[in-house]
Amino acid sequence: MSQLRRPATASDHHQGPLDAAIVVVEYGDYQCPYCGEEYPHLKKVQKHFGDKICFVFRNFPLTQAHPRAERAAEFAEAAATVGKFWEMHDMLYENQKALDDEHLIGYAKKIGLTDEVIRTALDDAYLEHIRKDFSGGVRSGVNGTPTLFVNNVRYNGERDAESLIQLFNEIA
Repeated sequence: MSQLRRPATASDHHQGPLDAAIVVVEYGDYQCPYCGEEYPHLKKVQKHFGDKICFVFRNFPLTQAHPRAERAAEFAEAAATVGKFWEMHDMLYENQKALDDEHLIGYAKKIGLTDEVIRTALDDAYLEHIRKDFSGGVRSGVNGTPTLFVNNVRYNGERDAESLIQLFNEIA
């Protein structure tokens, strides 16, 4: 089983306490249809467990297959600079089929990002961070999305909410 080479830290995008009994790290791609399918399941799991779970998101844009994924990740990172990462993350997954620049700018404005913050996303200011996430994923054996690590161990089982809740009940 693959181990997560870089455990979750406060510098990651996370919801829930980092010392929770269950720490889930997702390597995801905003344009990946499988990530889009998994998104509502992960939301249900988070709602079910509340503060007993920490959910971490790391960027893993598969640019060859998903040419708009990296730009979407840049907008999420730009939103993070003003404390709105999760709002943008959710907006991107909920509107996954419309990730061109015009739509991304519209989403950014909808969640209240300023023109200056939007400009940084368009100027590739966050590529280094995104590529750091990506290379960390590669070092941990990530080769596709979505890839989940549960308490630093790669999880390859069923990913529907019910299966994850059952597994996490055994851990928590």
